[in-house]
Amino acid sequence: MKNNRGFRLQLFPILSGFFVMGFVDVVGIATNYVKQDFHLSDTLSNLLPMMVFLWFAVCSVPSGLLMSRIGRRNTVLLSLGITLVAMLLPLVSYGFAWLLVAFALLGIGNTVLQVSLNPMVAAIVTGDRMASVLTLGQFVKAVSSFLGPVIAGAAASCFGDWNLIFGAYAVVTLLSAVWMWASIGSDRPAAERPASFSSTLSLFADRNIRWLFVGILAVVGLDVGLNTGIPKLLMARTDLALNEAGLGTSLYFISRTAGTFLGTFLLARIPRDRFLGVSLSFALLAFAGLLLVSELWLLSLLIVLVGLCCSNVFSILFSYALEQRPQQADEVSALMIMGVSGGVVVMPFMGLLSDAWGAVAGMLPLLLCLLYLLGVSRKAGKFGPQPPKA
Repeated sequence: MKNNRGFRLQLFPILSGFFVMGFVDVVGIATNYVKQDFHLSDTLSNLLPMMVFLWFAVCSVPSGLLMSRIGRRNTVLLSLGITLVAMLLPLVSYGFAWLLVAFALLGIGNTVLQVSLNPMVAAIVTGDRMASVLTLGQFVKAVSSFLGPVIAGAAASCFGDWNLIFGAYAVVTLLSAVWMWASIGSDRPAAERPASFSSTLSLFADRNIRWLFVGILAVVGLDVGLNTGIPKLLMARTDLALNEAGLGTSLYFISRTAGTFLGTFLLARIPRDRFLGVSLSFALLAFAGLLLVSELWLLSLLIVLVGLCCSNVFSILFSYALEQRPQQADEVSALMIMGVSGGVVVMPFMGLLSDAWGAVAGMLPLLLCLLYLLGVSRKAGKFGPQPPKA
């Protein structure tokens, strides 16, 4: 690791990138507003999250290949430029077709950002501290995610136009790009062994990588599903209007933010394996309760518990993956971020079940995600660095 001053000079702009990364979670509350504005069904309104998370499946590996050629910093700057364009489109024209385009660009920009930003962390901190610093990044992302529904609700209440949130996001994205460009030097890699499709996809031959990949898919599907499903569940179980029910998503993000903040310190002291297993066991119990109760205060408490218990799962799984193949960090990052397409896999099932049998049925795919993640936690002790192939 570099000296403390040099470390901070690089870490802070990287953390600003994690803040921009959190903008993608606005798709949860946006889905509910768009459904209301354009009188859409759940199945059709869920096209918005699909347009975001589809690109994690399509663009992750190409982003890794690009990063191996132009460097991590330049790849991050490209992602911020794409995100800036996505933020400006809804301000230019507010229509369903334009929103689909904007959220597609948001998904592409976020894919490139996540592929390139996580290895930047691995480049400045190594060993046992990696999970802690990645969790700090997830804490910053969670702060951003929490603020999204609040800003959207305030814009809708005060100005009658929820999509003014995109103007604020555009300004922050631009500032982050300038900070990154000014603070971090170009890091073009040596061209000795550039990543390729074959070198990236060959990682699937590693059984532990396969477990972790599907784990990333499941935890992101769970997060996106809760982001979108909590307001619908609250409206179905209580008499809350959308603007009020949307605060349930903020409650989830508050708890996730608190959880990642605590995780930054706890993961430096508690073994990851034990931390992961205990967290997911309590998350499963809290989620099961969420499907059964109707009282608003109890629903709110269970939302907080689920958010707390699931807040550090992504960063723990990602750190396992990077340590599994440290000599192929760029390829591993691309492959794991492909798993963020879990939102695409989960959302259609949620929409179909919700339209057919109601909001509670729409949450059942998330229960399957939690069960799989609990299974991954039982195998955590087997994860570890693998020797490079000759």
